[in-house]
Amino acid sequence: MKLAEVIENLEGFCPGSFAQDWDNVGLQVGSGGQEIQVLMLALDASGDVIRQAEEKGADLLLTHHPLLFKGVRHVTESDHVGKRILRLAKRGIACYAMHTNFDVLGMADAAAEKLKLVDAEVLEVTYEDDVSREGLGRIGKLPTYMTLEELAAYVRDVFSLPKVRVYGDRKQPIVTAALLPGSGGGEIDLAVKGGADVMITGDISHHTGLDAVEKGIAVIDATHYGLEKLFVPYMEDYLHRELPHLTVLKAEETEPFWEQ
Repeated sequence: MKLAEVIENLEGFCPGSFAQDWDNVGLQVGSGGQEIQVLMLALDASGDVIRQAEEKGADLLLTHHPLLFKGVRHVTESDHVGKRILRLAKRGIACYAMHTNFDVLGMADAAAEKLKLVDAEVLEVTYEDDVSREGLGRIGKLPTYMTLEELAAYVRDVFSLPKVRVYGDRKQPIVTAALLPGSGGGEIDLAVKGGADVMITGDISHHTGLDAVEKGIAVIDATHYGLEKLFVPYMEDYLHRELPHLTVLKAEETEPFWEQ
């Protein structure tokens, strides 16, 4: 099928209008008229992922994070982003990103469902009309009573993580949890205002963690990749259901860092 037809389906599911103003979602590289038979899913359009797309014969790389965030002044081999663009174009591989529009319309609910949050509501409302309220993150009750230490283990196991980083008292009782996959340090005050006992997110800095505890909320840092990696299986299921004639592949990705 044509790339334009794939994009029409994806836009019907996650319209670009739901993305944040600072974001850059949609088609990053490619032409609507090109044929798409093999699609590869990934969180990032890294050099290694592009190499995998080349080796597997993918026609389209569908990622969560955009390849192009800032303005590109030069598309050359000497620039790491330009080098990726050239590789994609040379191989005829299109690249399409579903970022904060997917965070709003897919990621938040999927993550809340994995944690089995009860009566989950939107944490940060970014869109509202007479019918619905949409936005980033979710806040709700845990399915059962847990201490912070027990919840940390639960989050680690539910999201298949090697470990999580925790700020707060191990024995603190946790009833209400706020959850925002990705970088949620800026939404901690919203979680406090909403009555959450803990914020589960990623990319928490030393000072952000300390300040959160002083504000009366614990923090579980499950890493940016650790929570957002659910984009790949979510979209795999969606594509098998909605576009079954496409061959869907998953790139091999791991945390971008390692610990010793």
